[in-house]
Amino acid sequence: MDACTEMIGAPAAPTQPWITAARRVWRALHHGMSLVGLATVGLALLLASQPQLRAEMEQNVTQWLLVRQGLEGLTDNEADITGAEATTPVAALPAAQARMADWLARKYRVAAEPLAALVAEAHSVGKQFGLDPALLLAVMANESRFNPLAASPWGAHGLMQVLTRAHIDKFEPHGGPQAAFDPISNLRVGAQILHDAVRKAGSVAGGLRLYVGAITVDASDYVTRVLAEQERLRRVAAGQRVPFNAPVALPPLVDLPPPPPLEALATDGVGQRPS
Repeated sequence: MDACTEMIGAPAAPTQPWITAARRVWRALHHGMSLVGLATVGLALLLASQPQLRAEMEQNVTQWLLVRQGLEGLTDNEADITGAEATTPVAALPAAQARMADWLARKYRVAAEPLAALVAEAHSVGKQFGLDPALLLAVMANESRFNPLAASPWGAHGLMQVLTRAHIDKFEPHGGPQAAFDPISNLRVGAQILHDAVRKAGSVAGGLRLYVGAITVDASDYVTRVLAEQERLRRVAAGQRVPFNAPVALPPLVDLPPPPPLEALATDGVGQRPS
């Protein structure tokens, strides 16, 4: 009993200094994480209750991202040029292009100035490759809803959902595969791929099938969606008032060819992803 009494009444062993310090650090971190969590919830509630504030924040973040993607790794002179490409005031566009940019920005709820730059670039690239700018914009709308960071389970990236690993050579002039997430570079490469697909198929509808990589189905739903959005954009550019999902009468896709052989897709690298 005496031994037990002595053990119970004995003073506790002194705590090591490093243990005390560790406990203090843990308490500080735990308190800090709680504050971060509360701040995050508070910010989410604020943005949910203030749509205008949320839209402004999304626009600022998107604009910053696009500019940062364009400026990274460039000289000062190149940065000035690329920064001008990344964002363009809608008012600076020709009237038809400005109408397209405004309509798309409202429909897909994206920042107007970066989208205006894409509209201008689509017209420039479309002229280069002999493609309707409205077609390029319609492909972007269907592939990524104008999200430059979009990625698919099959490895397709960016605005045009280019299968980066299959077209890595096309990104080399733009700085390598990471350029797939640069909006302007992705648009230029995607337009080149679509041009090659249309030329190979002999029609826009057939080219869209090759572009989406439909090798086991006719892809008529995808082709119809893109062509319908292209037609809506044409009407918007012409000054018509067009509801976002206005029905569009399209001619039958009678020229949509049968799926190409798998060997052809493997050798030309046109297809984007399996269906």
